[in-house]
Amino acid sequence: PRYAVVYPCAGALAEGQRTPVPEGLGVLLGTARAAVLVLLDSPKSTTHLVALTGQGLGSVGRHLRVLLDARLVQRRRAGRSVLYYRTEAGHALVQAQVGEGPH
Repeated sequence: PRYAVVYPCAGALAEGQRTPVPEGLGVLLGTARAAVLVLLDSPKSTTHLVALTGQGLGSVGRHLRVLLDARLVQRRRAGRSVLYYRTEAGHALVQAQVGEGPH
């Protein structure tokens, strides 16, 4: 017989660490787009967002385009990657839904 040691998945891409989408934000933006905005509490690449949301690359790209056009997120280049992050307006929108208010 073969034996193996199995450890539970942990880290940034583990299923249990998904950030919930506030209901009002989901209604306003759509649940999938709101999930992308909520996850951008720290800069993330498109690939990272695809892994975290389980959405396809095209869907995440479209959501980012809409959020960029609405000035809720910005992007910057970091080496070969493009990182997306919330603007003050995007942060205020998310925080208003979780009851913390803008910083």
